[in-house]
Amino acid sequence: MKKIIKLIVVSVCALLLFSSNLKAQSETENTFIEIEAKVIDNDTKSPLVFTDIVIKDSNISTVTNNDGEFLLKIPNNLLEGELTITHLGYETKKIKISSIKNHEKIKLLPAYTKLNEISITTTTIDARKIVEETLKKKSSIYNNNNTLMTAFYRETIKKRRRNASLSEAVVKIHKQPYNNFKNDHIELIKARKNTDYSKLDTIALKLQGGPFSNLYTDIIKYPEFIFTPEDLPKYEFSYVNSTKINDRDIYVIKFKQKENINIPLYYGKLYIDAETLALTNAVYSLNVTNRELSSQMYVRKKPRKVDVYPTEATYRVNYRTTNGKWHYAYSNISLTFKVNWKGKLFNNVYTLNSEMAITDWKIYDTKLAKIRKQLIRPTTILSEKASGFSDPLFWGAYNIIEPEKSIESAIKKIQKQLKRT
Repeated sequence: MKKIIKLIVVSVCALLLFSSNLKAQSETENTFIEIEAKVIDNDTKSPLVFTDIVIKDSNISTVTNNDGEFLLKIPNNLLEGELTITHLGYETKKIKISSIKNHEKIKLLPAYTKLNEISITTTTIDARKIVEETLKKKSSIYNNNNTLMTAFYRETIKKRRRNASLSEAVVKIHKQPYNNFKNDHIELIKARKNTDYSKLDTIALKLQGGPFSNLYTDIIKYPEFIFTPEDLPKYEFSYVNSTKINDRDIYVIKFKQKENINIPLYYGKLYIDAETLALTNAVYSLNVTNRELSSQMYVRKKPRKVDVYPTEATYRVNYRTTNGKWHYAYSNISLTFKVNWKGKLFNNVYTLNSEMAITDWKIYDTKLAKIRKQLIRPTTILSEKASGFSDPLFWGAYNIIEPEKSIESAIKKIQKQLKRT
C-alpha cells in the first residue's frame, strides 16, 4: 500500500547476521480433529481459490489455497456442527462436519444474479457515490468492539518460479474498533522461516512490515492508503456485471485513475453488498507504468549499483459478517520486482507473496499495555523474527492456510536439508 509496504534489497551477507530465540512448541493434548478437503466448481471441476470455510456458530475459519484445498482443525466440542462454505459468485453450501470425508471434493454451484433487479437501482446512483457511502459505513455495520484475532500469515519469495524464501507465523491482532482512529497492533505468537540463499544469488529481498502490510489492506479501517479524500476525485468509477455472495446481491464497481493523472494510483474492482453497502471483497492493482515513482513507493534501500522496480503489484482483501457486523477476514499481496545489476547482461525477477487469514477471534477488553513486550512493529521484517523449519508439530491446534503444492515441495526440501545437517 502507499507509504506502508517497503522493500529492502540488501546483500546476503547482511541477512545472515540475523537470528532468533523463538522455539518451536508442540501440542500435548489431542483436543481437535483435522479435516482436509478441496473445493471445486461443480461444472468445470476447477479449484476455487480464496473460498471461505467457517464453522457455523463459531469464529473458527480458514480459506482455500491456490489449489482449492484446505485443512481445518476442529475442536472436539464442535464436531456435531456444520461448515459454511462461501465463494464470490457461487451459492453458499452448508455441510455437517460429521459427514465430510478426508480429501473429499466439495462442489459449489455458480450463483445466477437477476441483473434486471439490481440495474434499476444502479442507473440512478453514481458509482462513486456508492463507494463514498461504503467508506462512511465503518461506524454502523462494522465491528466496533476491541477484538483479539488469531491469524495465520505466510510470506514467500520466489526467484522466477522457484521458492527461495519462506516465512510463516501465527499472530494475535489487537483489532481496534472500526469507529475510532486508533491503529491495530500485532503480537507474534509463533514463527518459522527458511531461506535458500543459493537461489537468491547475491541479492535478497525482504518485505518490511510483514503481517502489517496485509493488515493495511483493510480498506474500511485504513482508507487513507488507497482512497484519501484528495485521491478520490482522481479515479473513474463505473458499474460492471453484478454478482452474488452468501446468497446476497453484490454491486461490482470498477475503478481506475483518470487519464490525465500521472502519479501511480490503483485500479480494480470493489464488491459491495447491495442492501447494506458493506464492502465484501476488493481486488486491485497498482499502476506501475511509471517505474521511478512506483519504485519509490516500495524500495526503502538497495545497493547503489542495482536498479529495482515493480512490474506487478496486486492486492486482495475479503471481509466476513458475524451477527450483522462485518470484519477483516483475509488478504493477499503479490509483488513482482525486476532487479537489474548495472553492467550485468541478465535481469533477475523476484515475486514476493504474502497472505494472512483470520482463523479465530473474540471480543477482548484487556488493555494493550499488558502485552507490549510481544508486539511487533510495522517496520519489522518477519523473517528476522523466525526460527527454522524443524518441528512437524509446530502449529499444534492453530489453524493455518494449507500450503500449495510448490510451497509443500519447498518445505520437504527444507526438512531434507535439516536432516543432512
